[in-house]
Amino acid sequence: MASGSPQSPESFYLDLGEGRFESTKYTAGPWSPKAQHAGPPSALLGRALERHQARDGFRIARMTLEIPRPVPVAELTVAVRTVRAGARTELLEGELTADGQVVMLARAWRLAASPQDTPELRPEPTPPPLPAPQPPHGLRGGHLDGYVSAMEWRFPPDTGFDQPGPGTAWARQRIPLVAGSADTPLTRALTLADSNWAVAFELDHVRQLVINTDVTLALHRDPVGEWLCLSAATTASPFGSGLALGRLDDTQGACGQVLQTLFVAER
Repeated sequence: MASGSPQSPESFYLDLGEGRFESTKYTAGPWSPKAQHAGPPSALLGRALERHQARDGFRIARMTLEIPRPVPVAELTVAVRTVRAGARTELLEGELTADGQVVMLARAWRLAASPQDTPELRPEPTPPPLPAPQPPHGLRGGHLDGYVSAMEWRFPPDTGFDQPGPGTAWARQRIPLVAGSADTPLTRALTLADSNWAVAFELDHVRQLVINTDVTLALHRDPVGEWLCLSAATTASPFGSGLALGRLDDTQGACGQVLQTLFVAER
């Protein structure tokens, strides 16, 4: 923790001002207590992009995160800029740095919201119902005292992280992204999106090294409410790579898609 900063409340980050954020233990991913799950830092970038020269009637429709190296559980600095600003579309980009190194990059399209009379094309079937409260879910070989426990997970009967996918899970944050700051539909979706391929564990992540190099979240409408549902599946090929594709729902139905490229290698 940075010198002079307060004790970490139950949040993923503390705002230190001037684009600097203290990472709490809850950002730690399932593979190491020293490396963050990509969900919280993705959302931190999304929060900064939403706030950057915000315009009424505009929304972020698509955001792609590149993860060139693990994001440490440490102080992060956020920087964003406008690549192109038009009358009805904007291209934004941002980066997260830790100790002077870039650890995450983002590009996002911010668009004017579609007219009210836009047809609702090809509505998806409703998602599975939200299950009743469940005991905490484990993850084989995983560090659980971080992001995994900071989220509430609910799976259909007889399923979970350790059952091979395709998979479906409802989830919500137990804690806010940034202490003292309200979450938004975009940040809630980004906090969950990187869990897409974990919901559909179909590659043996214990025997092999399996990591995603990126996350793309595309939202055709803003999610509603705190509960979100991921329904995900993975494809992979010898001498190729993996691809995890997921559908994002809220309690009203489909609201977006998640795509991740998976690097697969021998340990």
